[in-house]
Amino acid sequence: METAARRRSARHARILAAQHQVHARAGNAVTNLAERLPPPQSDLARDVLKGPYIFDFLGLTENAQALDIERALTQPITRFLLELGAGFAFAGRQYRLEVGGDELFADLLFYHLKLRCYVVVELKTTPFKPECAGQLNFYLSAIDAQVNAPEDQPTIGLLLCKEKNRLVAEYVLRGMAGPMGVAEYQLYAVCPNRWKADCHRPTRSMQNFTPIPRTSNAAKARVMDCERRSAV
Repeated sequence: METAARRRSARHARILAAQHQVHARAGNAVTNLAERLPPPQSDLARDVLKGPYIFDFLGLTENAQALDIERALTQPITRFLLELGAGFAFAGRQYRLEVGGDELFADLLFYHLKLRCYVVVELKTTPFKPECAGQLNFYLSAIDAQVNAPEDQPTIGLLLCKEKNRLVAEYVLRGMAGPMGVAEYQLYAVCPNRWKADCHRPTRSMQNFTPIPRTSNAAKARVMDCERRSAV
């Protein structure tokens, strides 16, 4: 009885902590979306991007390289999609773009079902640097020109860095033509103090829980097309 009660308490604490973190992180990325997208698209997009992103389910250390993180994120893709938030469909990893005879590869490409646009995610294991935003801005232009269908909204970028100076990020994004956001990622979750004792106690039910996202037929067809392109 005591063990069952303790498990219920631990599960409740984890749920509360998760809810607290989701609400605190929603819309917390530094973005230029309000200046680059018309409402209500800009409002919806801002709510989609959060920060920091918690990748504690990967089991990686702080010394992990960008390719290690990228590979680990796309293996348990369901967990990664849950962390990104509702509406994301995975379209490709190291997505190949050819521009003027040069080959370029975007780290991760998604399609957002509600925003009706592609989302390019770039991973950096270093602190945010202005040139990173320039590279991402180029990818957005290329996706808009080569991949977007006429009915698609402008592509949005998400730059995930190990850390960022918020003021520097704000200044840089003012000069970027493409809509994008900058957020930090964490390879471990920081639990609120009042729930720490229970948050770190594993529960069998939470370990075995694997939600399955639903995807429409139209989105599935779009994602399959992207996967074919990225395999070229």
